[in-house]
Parts: sequence; structure tokens; C-alpha cells
Amino acid sequence: MADDTENTAPDPTQNAEKDPETWVTGDEPMTGPQKSYLETLAREAGQELPGDLTKAKASEMIDELQQKTGRGQ
Repeated sequence: MADDTENTAPDPTQNAEKDPETWVTGDEPMTGPQKSYLETLAREAGQELPGDLTKAKASEMIDELQQKTGRGQ
């Protein structure tokens, strides 16, 4: 018997990511995994990593460095 309820699953063709600037916890210190990944990306890109990034700024920097290094494509 078919279920007549509406499918509420997210549309996989739409970007579900929020802008880091709108994150509720975006002003908290970056997480351990963010720091570790940023250290790797910064090393590959030949850049210095600021030590006091917020979660939101770390996310933005990850995006930038992924573009520079070709990771995340």
C-alpha cells in the first residue's frame, strides 16, 4: 500500500550549506578537526595559519585554501 504523505526529504540538488556568517556557533573557536585540516592546507599552500580563527572564519579559510591547493574538487 502506497504512503500518501508528502516526501519531506531534502532535495539533493539544492545546496543545504549555510553561509558561515549566519552560523549560531560561528563565533566560537575553530574545532580540532578544522585546525588540523587547515594546518595541512596551509602547509600545502605555503601560507601561515592564524591561531585564533572562529569556526566561521576557519570554514571560509578552508574553502579558500581548497581552491588554491586543488583539494575538495
